[in-house]
Parts: sequence; C-alpha cells; structure tokens
Amino acid sequence: MGLILGLQGAGADCAGYWSENDTPYTAMVAQQAPHIPRVNERAALLEDPTISLIVTAAVPVERAGIAVEAMRAGKDVVADKPGAIRLDQLAELRTAAAETGRFWSVAFSERTSSKATYHAKQLIDEGAIGRVVQTMGTGPHQLRPKTRPSWTFDADLAGGALADIASHQADQFLFLTDSTSAEVVSSTVGNFGNPDYPKFEDFGEMVLRSPQAQGYIRVDWYTPEGLGVWGDGRLLVLGTEGYIEIRKYIDLLGRPGGDHLFLVDQKGTHYLESFDVQLPYFPSIVRDVAERTTTAIPQEHVFTATEVALNAQASATRVGGLK
Repeated sequence: MGLILGLQGAGADCAGYWSENDTPYTAMVAQQAPHIPRVNERAALLEDPTISLIVTAAVPVERAGIAVEAMRAGKDVVADKPGAIRLDQLAELRTAAAETGRFWSVAFSERTSSKATYHAKQLIDEGAIGRVVQTMGTGPHQLRPKTRPSWTFDADLAGGALADIASHQADQFLFLTDSTSAEVVSSTVGNFGNPDYPKFEDFGEMVLRSPQAQGYIRVDWYTPEGLGVWGDGRLLVLGTEGYIEIRKYIDLLGRPGGDHLFLVDQKGTHYLESFDVQLPYFPSIVRDVAERTTTAIPQEHVFTATEVALNAQASATRVGGLK
C-alpha cells in the first residue's frame, strides 16, 4: 500500500491491482483505496497499453519473475524490497532491463522514506564530517509471528535476513559513501530465538569494503514489545572531521516521531531537524517513466545494492539453530 500511496502522492493514477489470493494486503488496498479496481487476471494489467508502470510487493521469491514479465511487456517496474532473492534472478533482471530499455527500481524504504537519511547525504556532500570512512547500519525488527504470512519464516521464499532486510543497509552504504561497488568481507546468518521456525533467519550481519569506505551492517528480529515502535533503526556515518547518527523511528530520550539526526563536529554536538527535507523518490519515478531516465535511484545502483545483499546471503556462515 505504501508504494501505491507514494506514487499517487506524486501524481500517478493506479489503474488496478491483481493478486492470486486474498491477503491482508489486498484487504488493506480494498479498505484504504476502494476506488481502485481489482482485476481477475494479471494479464489485464500487463497488456494494457495505457499502463506504464507495474508495482509489485508479491511473495519475495516471485517479485523478480513478475518484474521480468512486466519489462518484456513494455512496462517499467517498482518492487518492494527485496526485489530479488537469488543471483540467477538478478541476472535475468539485468538481461530484461538491457534488452527492453525499461527500468527496474527497488523502493529501499529505509532510505526513500527517511528525510533524515537524505539530510545526512546533504551534510556529507557539504563536508560537514570530512571524508566518510565508515557507515554502520542496523535494521532491528519486531517479529510478532502470528501477524506474519507463512513465507516470512522460509528463507527459500523470503530470501533470508541479508537478502531481505539488509538490502536496505547495502543501498545506504553505497549511497552515503558514493561507492559504485562493494566487496563482502564477511557475512553471517543465524537463528537464535526462534527454534520453532528452523528455516527462519532472525539474525544477520555483514562487513563491506569499497574503494571509498568500510561498512558494517546488522539486522535482526529481536525488537521487544516494550520499545513502542517496530524497530530502533540506526545509521551511523563516521567521517574524519565528525560523525552523524540517525535514529530513524524513535528517540529514546523522548522526542516524538522519527527522523532524528545528530551531528557531532569540531564545534560541538547538534540535534538537527529534517522536516523541510524533500523525499525525491516517488516524484522522480513518475518523471523517469515519462522522460526515460533513472534519476530516482540510478539503475546500476539498484542492481549493485541488490547484488551486494545477495552475495552476502549466499556466502554467509550459518550459526545458531539454522537447518
């Protein structure tokens, strides 16, 4: 629903939606946007010449196939993350984009919906913390198993902790360090708290290195009920002249809301508001469709961020109770 609302807010019209089964997500669309028709066959959307963009938030294992089919039908694509969960899927996406001239974008919402993250990039580009040396990104989540679809607990369907959640942090590492590639130095996935779901990865971490900077990423499903939000997502950017810390969703000292940005430099410590920062992703997607550009997130960046997460997932050491 977030993708639909974001695009509608940028001026796009939603022609309809398709889902093979009734899910909480179809119920949400029906409730929040009852004017959007549900079609019986997805071909009705793929073959409609008036539709330029296909959006997918299907079961993760299915998203790449839907995107390839859409591009070959002449549509651009925006996918919820993870846009792909295997390297062979990513290769098919690269081929389809090259052969059709259509773009495949992934809405990495921990960046695209975070004013503080774009604010941090502005400060970095202005030299506020000197040269960036390292980023540290965390993606903790609250599990609430009874509210999750069954595929959440099967890495073959959901992609695993690093392919899924950590794709956000891979995107941010590349974005904030101006890196066009990254080596996975090490990676780990594990299951320490959910023995009833032996194929579920509730912990993951990776260490990255690029010619520009280093990065550390940690994701998990351990957020306790007492926090008050679904996760205390954090981003720390270390520079030679200072550092920036972002608390994306909660400030433990009690400031309301999210997008809390702290800057430490040679002059002192600063709490900076990000309310006036514009979120460019969805307006840029609408322009990209019309102008045949990829300014929302450059196409190669989307491929590279996804590849980094998938490489980390594929090479991860497995610990805990994983089977």
